[in-house]
Parts: sequence; C-alpha cells; structure tokens
Amino acid sequence: MEFACSHVVCNWRSESLTEDEAKISNQGSASTLPCGLSRAHSVSDHPYDNRVAFVQKPAPSTAPPPIPPRNIQRRETVCSPLPPPVPPRGLENNGETRLKANVNVVSLKVGSLVDIGKASAIQSSQKPVRCGKCNAIMSSASSPQTQQKTIVWSCEFCGKENVYPQTTLKGGRFPLRNPPGRDILYFDDDEDTDYENLDDMLIVLCVDISGSMSVTSEISPGNSTRSPTYVSRLQGVQEALQMVLSSLQKTSPHRRVALVTFNNEVTVYGDGTKVPLTLRDWALVDYDYLKKEGENYSTPHCIAETIQPLTQKIKELREHGATALGPAALISVAMAAQFTGSKVIICTDGQANIGLGQLDQEFSHCPTPSPYFYNQLAHYAAEKGVIVSVMTFEGEDCRLAEVGRLADQTGGRINIVNIGTVATEIQSAIADNVLATSVMATLMAPDGMYFPYEEDNHRLVREIGNVTDGVEITFQFAVRPEKVESFQQRDRVPFQLQLNFKTRDLQKVTRVITQQKRVTTSSWVWAGSLNMSVLGVHCAQLCARLTMEGRVQEAQRQLRAQQDLLKDISQQKPSPKEESIYGNWISTMSMICEDLTTVNQNATETDTKAASRTPSTASLSDAAANVVYQMKRAKSVTGKGRRVAMLDN
Repeated sequence: MEFACSHVVCNWRSESLTEDEAKISNQGSASTLPCGLSRAHSVSDHPYDNRVAFVQKPAPSTAPPPIPPRNIQRRETVCSPLPPPVPPRGLENNGETRLKANVNVVSLKVGSLVDIGKASAIQSSQKPVRCGKCNAIMSSASSPQTQQKTIVWSCEFCGKENVYPQTTLKGGRFPLRNPPGRDILYFDDDEDTDYENLDDMLIVLCVDISGSMSVTSEISPGNSTRSPTYVSRLQGVQEALQMVLSSLQKTSPHRRVALVTFNNEVTVYGDGTKVPLTLRDWALVDYDYLKKEGENYSTPHCIAETIQPLTQKIKELREHGATALGPAALISVAMAAQFTGSKVIICTDGQANIGLGQLDQEFSHCPTPSPYFYNQLAHYAAEKGVIVSVMTFEGEDCRLAEVGRLADQTGGRINIVNIGTVATEIQSAIADNVLATSVMATLMAPDGMYFPYEEDNHRLVREIGNVTDGVEITFQFAVRPEKVESFQQRDRVPFQLQLNFKTRDLQKVTRVITQQKRVTTSSWVWAGSLNMSVLGVHCAQLCARLTMEGRVQEAQRQLRAQQDLLKDISQQKPSPKEESIYGNWISTMSMICEDLTTVNQNATETDTKAASRTPSTASLSDAAANVVYQMKRAKSVTGKGRRVAMLDN
C-alpha cells in the first residue's frame, strides 16, 4: 500500500453538495454525501481547510499576501465559550491555498502484490486469526492480551473483543503471538484442481467479417516509383492473424487457438480441422443456448498441429452482412472459459446491430438491453479467468463505451487500430500474461472512516478478477464528520489490505499488508508530504470511472479540484516534466467532460430518447471512450529517482 499523504487528514468533507442541498444543510437539515452517508450538521460545522504550506526563510516581505478566493464565504463571527484553534507552529499565512481535493488516497499495486515469486520470505505456516465481527486479521499492529486460559484481542478496526482459548492455540490453529512484520502470505491447503499447464490456455480470435470490413485504405508501397496499394480492413486483419499464428508456432507451439467469425450469423471454426458450427436467427438471441454451445465445444488441438487448416480458413474469409458482435463475443468467452487464463481477442469495425448486445436499442426488439448484456458477459468472463481484448478500427463509431466493458472488467486491452497497427495490437494482447485470477481486495480502516465514491462503511471489498502486470487501483478515504474530534486525539490509525487470489497453478493465497499512519492534530499538510504520483493516478481513474457511469458533473468537479491542487504543488515543488504529464491528461479529460455536457444538453432539448440515456452510452465517441478507458488504467511508474503517473497503452 502506498499513501498519497504522509498523515491522515481527519476533517476533509465532500464539496459536491448542490446549492439546494447546501441551503437545506445550513438550516440544520440532513444532507447526503455521494457515498450515501447522511449527517445533520451545517455546512460550516466541519470546514475543509487543509492548506499546502511551507516554511519560508525570514526575509522582508516584498509583496502583499495573496487575495483569498472570492467564492469562499467567510463565516460570521459568533460568540463561543471555546477559544479558536491554535494554528500549527512554524507555518505562516503566506503561500496558503485552500484545497478541495481529498489527499487521503491509498494506491494498491495489485500487479506486483499477486506476483509472489520473490515473496517466499514472508510466507507464514500458521492460519490467519480473524476478528469475529469485521473479519480483520491479527497482525503486527494488534495487541493481544494473554490471560490465564485465554488470549483476548480487541480488534483495532471494529473494537470487538475476541477471546481465544489457549487450548486452541496449542492445537496449532492460531499462532502463539501476533505475526511479525506488516506483509504476510498465507497459503490455503485446499486447491481446486491440479497444476494447470500454461500451454493449455486457449486463444479465441473473434473476427468481424461484416460488409463494412470491405472498406479499403491506402498503403504506402515504400517505393516512390510504385503505385499505392489499397487494402481492405478484412485483408489487413487476415494478414495480421497469419503473422500472429506463425509467431505462436515458433514461440508457443503447444498453445491452442480457435477462430470465430461474425456477420449476420456466427461461425465457429475452432482449430479449422472440423466442420464449422453456424449459429443464426433465434440462436443469436438465446443467451443460455450460446453459452452452453461454447462451454461444450470440443477442445482445439495445439497450433503446431492446426496452423495449416486454420491459416486456410482465415484466407477464405469474405466480408458481407450485418454485425452480430454480442452473440460472437458470448460464445467465444464460453469457449475460453474451459481454461482459466485464456484470452478472447475481438476485432470489429461497426456497431453490433443483430442479436444479443445490439446497440440500436430504440429500434430493436432484443429482450436484453446492451448495457446489461455486456456487463453480464464481462462478469462471467472475469469469474472464469478469461481476458477479453477489444480492438476497433479508427474512423468508425462502434460504441466502444459499451463493448469496451468486456476488456475493462477482465484486464484486457482496449485500442483503436488501423490496417498498419492491427497486427502489433493483436500480438500485444496475446503477450499479456495473467499473474492471478479471482482476485479480491478487502481494504479495512478503523470504524468511523468511510470510502467516498465506494462504500460508506469502514470495510471496502472490491472484486478485481484477472490481474496482469502493472495493474494499480486507488481509493480515497475520509473520517465521518461526527468522528473527527475523536480521531484527532489519536496518534496513529491502522489500515489493512487483504488480497485473496489464485496463482497460475491455482494455489489459493491471502496476502495481508498492515500499516499505521499518523494523524494530523490539525488540518494542515505539507506540500512535501504529498505523493503527486498517487494523487494523479487516483484522479485519472476516478474521473474516468465517473464519466463512464454518466456522472460527468461530478467528474468535472474532481478535475477542477485536482487542477487547483496541482497548481499549488507545482508552485512549491516545480517539476516541468510532471506538470506537463498531469496537465496533458487533465486537459484531455476536461475537454471530454465539456463535450459530453454540451452534447447532452443539446440532446435534452431535441431528443427525448437520447436524453434518457446516460452520457456514457449516448454521447461518448469511440476516440473519447478509448482515452477514458486508458485513464481508468492510469498507473505510476518509477524513473530516474522519481515516480510519475502514466497512462496504460
């Protein structure tokens, strides 16, 4: 776990209350935070006054102090029996700037944490001791007390008093003392199946052969004396697939590859050695039937045995008809689900317009709405450990915002390609290796905290699914307004991450990381105590997620808050390279949010049906969706002594 701030800031409050809510709150009525937390305090009860400050060297002042922001209302002076709070010593008013962004952010580098090859030194032979109420695990931060015949552990997260008889401890179920260290691996003795060979993994190539794939593009001949060549999209895909098969034959001859194509019907060629399975008409709208056909499809032979017939089938493909993308994706995922860690690569250039998952719902009679279908299919793929990658051709509107959910929730790649780049992107998608499957993250904080935009409880559970190298997720946390005073009286507060997952050999592992963070006695933080990489990654991920959920105005508020924060930090810790990186993605995200707002305002005035959709499904272009999905996978990297936020390519 990596925190964005060296200390826990207790009195952060949400700035997302509407004007009407603020008026009601000022009158003493209850208001609601985005996470659903209710409170009955006035807006001014717990002002958010964290400031970025630094100690200036004593010098005569040559400029007046900065003018306070005009949009901040000053609190009226009232008589109070209590003296005003004492400001932190050593900090002056010069250079103070009000922050609106929440600096209580934690980053989890899941891709590194599930890679346990170098973590044997922290393996524990004991069973974890869990709290009977919140399921926290006893760690180095715990303080169990040994009594005459029992051991009593007062849980540091929920306060429950857990009592364990010493006879149980002698049986070896629990350790005789709390585990040393803050990072421990626990292995489950029970395994689902025997070791699974990586060569058994299946790659399903799901290719669009609809009529739009006949569109041609000019290819440079590489010689000025020769005429330019025009190649169709399907020809480009065919050439790319042949290159990929040849590469697999050399590097992974035992890998299994299957081919599925779709237009107005779905054709399953498998490894090319059997009679193709063709699905049409009613079968394209029967979810259970398609799923069953895929799960029962015979296992393809390895590529070393099938490259010739498979290559021949690819060469014979011809473009025509509509685009039954949804049914093809479903049967492809069901085929791949037979082997954990398998991959499905979807290559398309048009909107799904027939069968399950068709995207023109206002003109269709499909029983399953497309958002529900793609979410359901993505959950099924993640549950089975299948990685789905989606590639669409540039210049087309494939509704990537919808179809991209398959890749977003399964750890696959999302890219807009052209004839010249499709081969490289397919090769990259195949090269992505699953480090762990069925990954579940549980983040625990003391009772009295909550996770804005996630959970109004102090215990947050996130189902991650498949994890590849470089996966990083972030969360923000806060203290409930009524608990601020009690938390400020504490010196430290604990945090615990429980990461449950299966390795590639299907070994069940639980990784437990426990840390303690100091609490600020006031609301002031140092500029040098902020990790801008973590804050930048979190803002990119949060704003992208809010945008995909249609909560564009909330994303805009987050961006404005982050812009103010980054501006303040850059003035005190100037770094042109980092400022350029952050500035670029903030500007890009801001433009996307502004465009979405404008488009949806116009849609509201002219089209009732379009206005009823969320911005994520009605207004997000493929290019914008691609950028947003990349931002959801923003990650920090280390380079030349510093960490910066980067986007996943």
